[in-house]
Amino acid sequence: QVQLTESGGGLVQAGGSLRLSCAASGRPLSDYGAGWFRLSPGKEREFVAAIDWTTSTNYASSVKGRFTISRDNSMNMVFLQMNNLKPEDTAIYYCALDSAGNNARFANRYQYWGQGTQVTVSS
Repeated sequence: QVQLTESGGGLVQAGGSLRLSCAASGRPLSDYGAGWFRLSPGKEREFVAAIDWTTSTNYASSVKGRFTISRDNSMNMVFLQMNNLKPEDTAIYYCALDSAGNNARFANRYQYWGQGTQVTVSS
């Protein structure tokens, strides 16, 4: 059984940066693809970024050029560096793992999910 724990969320002004971390336990991270999704009030869960087992990445158009996903298999960690944050980035951010090892955009491709970390961007 895989467990995921996100951290690094918080309150930041527009234009600022945050780095989210996702710690995986129970199985080696190298077996999995990893993704970040977000959920805002009144909106459906939204794909943000994903990285496959080869470190090939995939980004939503709304964050491309501002966010960077990375992984450190030796630490069993996945990261999301978020720069030039905007108020519309405000959401709960969730880390997820795909046992197929891909960088899928669709939430139903992921089997394991964390509890989420809140990101709030003030204008």
